[in-house]
Amino acid sequence: MLWFLVLHIIALLLWVAALLYLPALIAARRAHLLPVQSPQNPHNSIERMVFTRVATPAALTAIIAGTLVFVIDRNINPWLIIKLTLVTGLVLCHVTVGALILRVERGGTPLVPACIALAMVIMLLIGLILWLVLAKPTLEVLS
Repeated sequence: MLWFLVLHIIALLLWVAALLYLPALIAARRAHLLPVQSPQNPHNSIERMVFTRVATPAALTAIIAGTLVFVIDRNINPWLIIKLTLVTGLVLCHVTVGALILRVERGGTPLVPACIALAMVIMLLIGLILWLVLAKPTLEVLS
């Protein structure tokens, strides 16, 4: 189980780093292009590469390894259920980043306020997940 936990933590660090980096990368996408300059192939961007080759495999690895830790340890604590709910929020942020990348590739302008808001939501979710994992609060279960 320890190896799955180590794999889960490493993959989670990669996923979170990519999720925090991508909104800034998307927001800065058009800042470096001149008005007459256009990319050769809009589907061959650094945003797409980071998303498809770093963030998505790391997310899948983190979720699979975390599920294996959960199944092997047979842990069903209330804090874990809340953590899984927050991880679902991270997955929704991941999907939103992908949608922003598609919007920019189709020629739309990057939405800087949306990227900032998304980064703030990601940081909030990461902070809450980290607190839940480290504190493991005892929560009353309503019956």
